[in-house]
Amino acid sequence: MDESPNAPEHELFLFLASTAHDMKNSISVLSGTLERLLAESSPAQDGAYPQLAHMLYQTKRLNDNLMQLLALYKKVGKPDYPFDLQPLEMGHLVDQVVAIARVLLGSRGIRLDVDVDRAQIWHVDEDLVVGVLSHAINNAIHYTCDTVRLAIRELDGSLELRVEDNGPGYPPALLEAGASAARDIGGVNFLTNSTGLGLYFSSEVAKMHRHRGRHGTLRLENGGAYGGGCFILSLP
Repeated sequence: MDESPNAPEHELFLFLASTAHDMKNSISVLSGTLERLLAESSPAQDGAYPQLAHMLYQTKRLNDNLMQLLALYKKVGKPDYPFDLQPLEMGHLVDQVVAIARVLLGSRGIRLDVDVDRAQIWHVDEDLVVGVLSHAINNAIHYTCDTVRLAIRELDGSLELRVEDNGPGYPPALLEAGASAARDIGGVNFLTNSTGLGLYFSSEVAKMHRHRGRHGTLRLENGGAYGGGCFILSLP
């Protein structure tokens, strides 16, 4: 029997991770059901359409949070967890992100503009970056008026992935939360900032991407092509 002082703590982490995984599976089923219901109806025909759209948005948020918790657990609880850096065409990356966001964007009447060189190839962890961009788009849906932009380009030797919107911009508290997450987890107030986990997760994903002594970065700002909020992930 393992009587090391860390054994009970390790078992608790395993239990919490297993519970989060089960919850994520259930929420994924619920999200898929809502997506099918929304795809088969329309605002003009179904009076419950707005409520279904809101439910889908909330389930996407929950799913994002659980996915981020599990990814962080694997990083902290299993230091040997493989970081899968592979060459990837940006067109393939964008197709995945668009497919995940399509129903939610359509249910909210929000247009997604894409600006990307589809043939551009970069070394990234596909699953992690898709998760980060999907989370950023879900968050932009909360702030935008009616348009979200996903733009990817090479800039100064890094790959810059931007999610922008045409809303009023991020409030000062969220801009500070983004700066805090980019510094360290200790700067994020998870009790008062509901986006703290997502920002910290995104920042950690950025830092995991390293090349020739440089690592990725995350920042939030206002402006961009549409004058609203800008979520910017830069990978070396």
